[in-house]
Amino acid sequence: MISEQIGLDLLRTYVAVCRLGSLSRAAAQTGRTQSALSMQMRRLETLLERHLFQRTGRGVVPTAEGEIFLGYATRMLALGDEAWARLRDAEVSGSVRIGLAEEIANSALPVALGRLHRAFPDIHLDVVVEHSTALGKLWEQNDMDIMLAPTSSVSTDAVVTWNVELQWASSADYVPDETKPLDLVVFAAPCLWRRRAIEALAAMGREHRVTFTSQSVMGLQAAIENGLGVGLLPPESVRESSMRTMQPSDGVPAPLTVQYGLYAHDRRRRVVDATIDVLLEATSPCGSRN
Repeated sequence: MISEQIGLDLLRTYVAVCRLGSLSRAAAQTGRTQSALSMQMRRLETLLERHLFQRTGRGVVPTAEGEIFLGYATRMLALGDEAWARLRDAEVSGSVRIGLAEEIANSALPVALGRLHRAFPDIHLDVVVEHSTALGKLWEQNDMDIMLAPTSSVSTDAVVTWNVELQWASSADYVPDETKPLDLVVFAAPCLWRRRAIEALAAMGREHRVTFTSQSVMGLQAAIENGLGVGLLPPESVRESSMRTMQPSDGVPAPLTVQYGLYAHDRRRRVVDATIDVLLEATSPCGSRN
């Protein structure tokens, strides 16, 4: 019989570790310290009396028994979402327009939107993916119900804010030539990450040249993997099999931090509140909540 001490939060953390393949990445996404998350996973293994993970040179992967438990954990979480939706907001329906900053649209948010659809199948989602400047204008025109964007894009207060760490990433075998301008892979302008990257390089006196621009994180990943240059990526987007995280000793600035917020209007429909609750729980942003 499964221990009553294994709650949904513990299961969600376990699934996050398996999905990201890294305790440090899962800790960053869930807002916990790596040591606290490691203790949680050891506690889960003790409760189950099974080894769930094995370490590799690039992180952790589930053992054979861990993979079996992962399947059950995923199903239990899905059932929990369904039960919560039916009991709490069985009649929630309607259309919700969500604005997503393009640089974070491919991270944890698709998982959140998937959970939202499973929990509330009668909600229609109209998702707009744009750069932060365009989102800010749409928000000021009252064209969206919810927006997830950098806090610098609007002057209003966010429902919740959290920080995203951006690391300098390159292909596994990329070696920058310090006698030449740094090859830079960035989002197309206007973009906050692009501006912050250029400002950081200028502050340390490092020349650069933009060798590749893209509208998506996947485009940046492909360019970095194939040696077109270095770029800023959140930790979960750095593919350990084909990329490496660069350090200041490699001739790049220290990692950067960008603050994001979830925005919603003060007067909102029930369907919008239900959407916000699922987005906050699924994306696990850490920070101040109004």
